[in-house]
Amino acid sequence: MNIRKEDTVIVTTGDDAGTTGRVLRVLPDKDKIVVEGVNKVYKHVRPNRRNPQGGRLSKEMPINASNVLLMCPSCRRGVRVGRRYTAEGRKERYCKKCGGQLGFLSKARAAHAEKSEA
Repeated sequence: MNIRKEDTVIVTTGDDAGTTGRVLRVLPDKDKIVVEGVNKVYKHVRPNRRNPQGGRLSKEMPINASNVLLMCPSCRRGVRVGRRYTAEGRKERYCKKCGGQLGFLSKARAAHAEKSEA
């Protein structure tokens, strides 16, 4: 999954299409993410010690990760994401539109580093 916690994404489908938000949680086993302010539902709560009034709580529910695009800071739009290795052997995410870096995925590894000719 190319989306991580704290990323900014734009929703492409559903009732919240066009909405941008921050990723709060990633559920990789279900291929879903929770985005701040998207897919909100009301949970009816009975009165209890913690909430003596009871009532309705508004919370975000997960959406499928395929329904969002990662926001590229240089393009300022939702873009497709690729993975590549840098010269020092670190794996990074990059924007398929402009080629800009979107964050690292792993530490530098000698097996993937480019060999310098000396």
